[in-house]
Amino acid sequence: MSHTVFITGASRGLGLELTRQFLDADSRVFAAAREPKSDTLQSLKSAHRSQLQLLSLDVTDNDQILKAAATLAKQPLNVLINNAGLFLENPFVGGPSENNISTVNTDRWLTVFRVNTIAPLMLTRALRPNLKAGDRGTVAMISSLMGSLTNNHSGGAYSYRSSKAALNATTVSLANDLVDDGIRVVALHPGWLQTDMGGSDAPLDVETSAKGLIAIMRNLEIEQSGCFFDHTGLSIAW
Repeated sequence: MSHTVFITGASRGLGLELTRQFLDADSRVFAAAREPKSDTLQSLKSAHRSQLQLLSLDVTDNDQILKAAATLAKQPLNVLINNAGLFLENPFVGGPSENNISTVNTDRWLTVFRVNTIAPLMLTRALRPNLKAGDRGTVAMISSLMGSLTNNHSGGAYSYRSSKAALNATTVSLANDLVDDGIRVVALHPGWLQTDMGGSDAPLDVETSAKGLIAIMRNLEIEQSGCFFDHTGLSIAW
């Protein structure tokens, strides 16, 4: 049985690098993005035509989630990576600031929650039969150290912090709900990365982070389901 992976937010940054590394390891990859016709994904498609299937997916659109799940039909799935995310208060991309109590906006906050917290649960639910049918089914939630309550020493970043903290809570609930299916669910902090989201001053490259995250996914035991790790495998306090 081939090793099959589904990755959201696959058109750039960490999602693109995870797609590349899984393809290089001979996995079959369903790479989902709002704009899957990007030059980078098309180049990968040319090099890995039989292994890579590109899907158009807005993770906040339930109809598109169901359509993506139907594409897999009864295909067993080994790994689902909920990578698509939104960081509106990121100064590197010129987004509106959510960093102080005076500038938080209700509509933007809800948008961040839809992408970072609700969408991963909805996609996991839709692909649950595929994960159950796959060997060592694993759901990787790409979270953040900024979702750790213990490590919040600076305040601010209200929408992003709260959405990732809620994603971590969702991870633990899913780990409990899916344990009888033999499905592992884990929250992963990839590190501060040199991407469009992280900016050029970030200390970690995506290649190193992706390699570490993949090692965790491949070796995760059912007893570790519901845990929170960084890309090196170290536990992070909730």
